[in-house]
Order: sequence, then C-alpha cells, then structure tokens
Amino acid sequence: MKKPSKLKRILLISGGIACVVLGTLGIFLPVLPTTVFFLLAAAAFARSSDRLYNWIMNHPLVGRLIRNYRLYHAVPLQTKVVSISFLWLTIGSSAIFAVESWWLRGLLVCVAIGVTWHILSIKTLTPEMLADIARRDAEDTEKKAALTNRELFEPNK
Repeated sequence: MKKPSKLKRILLISGGIACVVLGTLGIFLPVLPTTVFFLLAAAAFARSSDRLYNWIMNHPLVGRLIRNYRLYHAVPLQTKVVSISFLWLTIGSSAIFAVESWWLRGLLVCVAIGVTWHILSIKTLTPEMLADIARRDAEDTEKKAALTNRELFEPNK
C-alpha cells in the first residue's frame, strides 16, 4: 500500500481522533452511534498510523467490538440490550421531564424507534461466532506469550 501524503495522513489521523471522541460520547448519548464511529476511526488509523491503529484494535473496551464487527458484521446480544435500554431510558426521560412540546416529544419517540430499529437490524453474534472469537483470542494470547518469552530469553535476536 502506498504511503499517504503528509496532509492526507494528518487529515486521516484528525478524522480518526474526532471519531474516537464522537464514539466515546456515543457511549453516554444514545442518539450518537458508538460502533460506527470506532469503526471509522479504525479505518482512518489503518491508513495513516500503525501506532494508533494498534492502539484502537487492542483497546480493552472497544478493540474487541471493532474486531468482532469487522469479522462478522455482528454485535453481542448484551450490547444490543444495553444500547436499547439506555436509548429508551434517556430519550424517555427527556421526553417526559425536559420537553413540553407534544410535537418534540413525538420527534424524540420517532428517533428512538428509528435507532432501535437500526440496532435490531444489526446481526447478533451467535454461539458459533463467539466460540470462534474465543479460539482466535486464545491463539493471539499464545502468540503474544511466545513472543514475550522469546524476547526475554533471546534478547539479541
């Protein structure tokens, strides 16, 4: 792959960082998608910075989500349940306690329905997919342990 120009690299890194910020906000704000922004950040980092790409792919909170989505285009059932629960909790409480206009309440409900539909339309990880992921994670752990042992016992190679 051809190395991007300095300007393109700066733009991709900046866009990736912006996506990480938006994805992080999406964890707390149900209207913002989380997974999409982290996937975009990973794509931007893959084209611009090995260090940032490795950081996001190995991040303890989002790395596994990105890897699983890239592999299967699916998310765990627990992620769907938590996302939809927080979505309705925050939008419902906003509609009840913060908004007085009936049409704005209706708009909030429509947004919640649309986001719920979108989340439910994403494939759910099956037990077979989860078993394959666990197998891959175990292989990765073994490879990392072997590399660490090799570096410890053969530091000059």
